[in-house]
Amino acid sequence: MIILAFPDYLSQAQRLASRLDAPLAEVVLHHFPDGESLIRLPPSLPEHVVVCRSLNQPNDKLIELLLCATTARELGAKRLTLVTPYLSYMRQDIANQPGEAVSQRIVGKLLADLFDDVLTVDPHLHRISVLTQAIPIKNAISLTAADEIGTFLKQQFNHALLLGPDSESKQWVAAIAENIGFDYAIAKKNRLGDKQVEMSLPDGDYRNKPVIIIDDMASTGRTLAKAAGLLQAAGSKDIYAVVTHALFCDDAYAHILKSGIKTIWSTDSIDHPSSCIKLDALLADAIKAITR
Repeated sequence: MIILAFPDYLSQAQRLASRLDAPLAEVVLHHFPDGESLIRLPPSLPEHVVVCRSLNQPNDKLIELLLCATTARELGAKRLTLVTPYLSYMRQDIANQPGEAVSQRIVGKLLADLFDDVLTVDPHLHRISVLTQAIPIKNAISLTAADEIGTFLKQQFNHALLLGPDSESKQWVAAIAENIGFDYAIAKKNRLGDKQVEMSLPDGDYRNKPVIIIDDMASTGRTLAKAAGLLQAAGSKDIYAVVTHALFCDDAYAHILKSGIKTIWSTDSIDHPSSCIKLDALLADAIKAITR
């Protein structure tokens, strides 16, 4: 086995390679002035190749994965495993208007054609229950960072209230709360646009206790900021946030911090100053499980 790491996921891949006691090579990546990508892999590869890259800002990255996977096959790889902790294009699972591309299905098929295994963490799935419905291969594996997040929060707080921002987060937030003995509540949310959300908190006492908003991703930051504003109005003074995937587009991170959230933490699925919750143990265990 060899780990192939793209430059934007190198430090995480190095930790993964160390846990697997596997050699690592960095994919050489060059962009021409017109935006075309050139990649270079080691000239000889073993039968099993693990490619590591999260798919935030995905459009160039998907093309580069296509180049990487095709070239790896030509260089001797028989089994290709993609480790992509953040998996893009999972939101659009139906055509909301006639003529819309169902990107989940299209990108899922592309990945299924390129890779034998796809491992991701807390993908943003709506109307499907298992990842194989989006990526039609046997080993399309959806992991969860719930235990890693719970362990981290238990180290920071003796007790706190966990707040899920919408009904989709309930199962996940409840599982974290139960595992570490914290309380939880679930807000109601209605998204009106990319940066417009309506939200309401359930009845409860939010004073005199830390409240931690937990979400699978933060893109514009408006959901977290809205929740923070409501919590402040309800008397909460100690507000924090944890997200699995720190996308933080444009002014999102600054907007979140201005909203009254004291600190935001994220996993290292995406490199960011907030990414302090490591996923290498979770990913290594999953790779070991599929290669036994």
